[in-house]
Amino acid sequence: MPHAEATFTVSDFTPAAVEPPGEPIVTALPVGVTTMVKSYSGAIEGRSTTIFTSAFDPASGVGTYVALESFEGTVDGYAGSFNFIHTASTSGADRVGEHFEIVPASGTGDLATIAGTGSIAIDADRTHHLILDYRL
Repeated sequence: MPHAEATFTVSDFTPAAVEPPGEPIVTALPVGVTTMVKSYSGAIEGRSTTIFTSAFDPASGVGTYVALESFEGTVDGYAGSFNFIHTASTSGADRVGEHFEIVPASGTGDLATIAGTGSIAIDADRTHHLILDYRL
């Protein structure tokens, strides 16, 4: 299975107002929705737009997120677009319970048949990496 890696940066991080139906439910962690725009550089080149939901306490760094991304660009020179999902939890200094999957049947162009898994790694200097294990 081919393996591709890239670094990415976030160029836009905008909280979105969402009003769930019914009476609010209060938990120990605040829940929020944010939209993001990311740029990728490396064997994965392009940009993505992201819907990012989380239950997270910024003061302690504890929480969980679930994200859905729409990517447009190239993977190892193959051009197109596709969706992927990822989730992880943290106790403030770690990253656990990660799940990452390319959304089936979401690809276009050269990436029309893309499928696979991946991960996100964060260096000590806060550099973010996207790693894909994919097949076409």
